[in-house]
Amino acid sequence: MTTAVIAMAFLLWTGLIVGSFLNVCMYRLPRHESVAWPGSHCTSCNRALRWYENVPVLSWAVLRGRCRTCRSPISVRYPTVEIVTGALFVGGYFAFGLTPLLPVRLLFACAMIVLFAIDLEHQILPNEITLSGIVIGFAVSVFLPPGWRSALLGLLVGGLFPFVIAEVYWRLRGREGMGMGDVKMLAMVGAFLGWPLVWLTLILACLLGIVIGGGALLVSKRGFGTRLPFGTFIAVAALVCAYAEGTVLRIYEQAIHAYLAWAGIAS
Repeated sequence: MTTAVIAMAFLLWTGLIVGSFLNVCMYRLPRHESVAWPGSHCTSCNRALRWYENVPVLSWAVLRGRCRTCRSPISVRYPTVEIVTGALFVGGYFAFGLTPLLPVRLLFACAMIVLFAIDLEHQILPNEITLSGIVIGFAVSVFLPPGWRSALLGLLVGGLFPFVIAEVYWRLRGREGMGMGDVKMLAMVGAFLGWPLVWLTLILACLLGIVIGGGALLVSKRGFGTRLPFGTFIAVAALVCAYAEGTVLRIYEQAIHAYLAWAGIAS
């Protein structure tokens, strides 16, 4: 068995276990509950779960998505989050290798997964993740890519630019267009990924919001004044930029060159 296979197997199993913990965070943080105590339990009958009921993915499948005691349904979100986390852990091996940057990017991925789910369901972005993420992201960037200068600029770009947009929108329309949670989340992305990638994250998140969010509003026939969970789109965009940094930057540069060429011809 090669080192690569062993590393991927270890990362997959670790990711599945971490994904199980992320499910706890998604449920408890919006309710202002401790993520450490009490232990895992059924949210319907409050019975503490045995260890064999906490095996990632497998326990949900064996129990057929229901509590063993009260038979209340267990959301498919639980195994989905575990599988996605496991996949991102394995993907991190290919994107970053067995380097010091790997655990940092995996921590960032975990934060994005939790923020994605919480904002999608509750439309909030907990400070426990965003503010602590800003501090951690900048601290590790002192020693690792993107470097503290890019991280500091990314923090400012990610935090100040959206804040200005939100403030202008508020003064013009008299209502909130972008929540402060989104601003803090983008500042966190900038602290971890640096200023070029936080800028691309914002652009990609806006595109996702227009295409996916706008399409969803059309299908549901809800008004376009309905607030979209923008943090969900930020999370997806940030993961794409983090895991495919070279490809994303190359596409962006090609798009800029194509635009400049077009502008030159048009003029």
